[in-house]
Amino acid sequence: MYNIFDFTLEELQNWMKENGESAFRAKQVISWIYKGVKEFDEMKNIPVALREKLKENFLISLPTIVEVYESKVDDTKKMLLSLKDNNLIECVIMKYKHGNSICVSTQVGCRMGCKFCASTLGGRIRDLSAGEILSQVMVAQNYIGERISNIVLMGSGEPLDNFENVTKFLKLVNAEYGLNIGQRHITLSTCGIVPKIKELADLDLSITLAISLHAFSDEKRKVIMPIANKYSISEILDACKYYMDKTGRRITYEYSLVSGVNDSREDAKSLATLLKSMNCHVNLIPVNEIKENTLKRPSRKTVEDFENILKSYGIEVTIRREMGTDINAACGQLRRSYLETQK
Repeated sequence: MYNIFDFTLEELQNWMKENGESAFRAKQVISWIYKGVKEFDEMKNIPVALREKLKENFLISLPTIVEVYESKVDDTKKMLLSLKDNNLIECVIMKYKHGNSICVSTQVGCRMGCKFCASTLGGRIRDLSAGEILSQVMVAQNYIGERISNIVLMGSGEPLDNFENVTKFLKLVNAEYGLNIGQRHITLSTCGIVPKIKELADLDLSITLAISLHAFSDEKRKVIMPIANKYSISEILDACKYYMDKTGRRITYEYSLVSGVNDSREDAKSLATLLKSMNCHVNLIPVNEIKENTLKRPSRKTVEDFENILKSYGIEVTIRREMGTDINAACGQLRRSYLETQK
């Protein structure tokens, strides 16, 4: 059985033709599923015989909501979702003045091993399909009764480690017949898989690329990010230059500040020197403390000093606004805590 959310309009048109049906039926079916219809029998303008064929071959498969945690601080909502095979994923809905944003997962778990991230602690279970990534947006919109206008691929999983499904998701979510969310409203965050950054650049998309850098030197980066043993910062920056040349899009560099590890004034100066020739934006993120490690967040003054040093070098920088601090809104925390309670 296929999940119909995995199909583009073109793929469903081809399926119709291969199964003796008119291609135009595909657009009718797609229209129904994006309107929120959950059963093929509800598609009243589809012939009964075709509905039976669809039921034999497809599922309208949306995740089931297991838990929703709603922040009392800032209206952030964190959703724990169960997939068809009972694997759990999570997504976060964030309300801003400019609209609703969602942070989606791209894998069940993650194998990148970043020390500050809870989603990687149990390793990678499996990749999500394009439709499973898309369906997080569908479920979130249904839950809040409002349109999602911005998407961040920054939840559990490494998006470029699930390249084919993620790039297909970008096509699906951008399609006019679907959710029609513009590529410029989508940010993809990666820890820096160099060949895939270049492959992404060749697709000539208009999304924002965010690089999880977190250190100015390979030695420091290896302490918190195992991927640094495979790809050097120099290789990552070369891939980023290639991406910018191909797409004309500015890159965001994410920098999680860890007390005593990468938050000194010297770290700030070295980072500024590293990035000063790049057309970039730096997003400073005070690390989320998790019980499984000893990484601590720096003081607010340390974070602000770091920010000011970068600014003095002419680098555009912001401190990420923390959302849902009272509901474990950082990626991987909710899924992990829920699984522990079930044991």
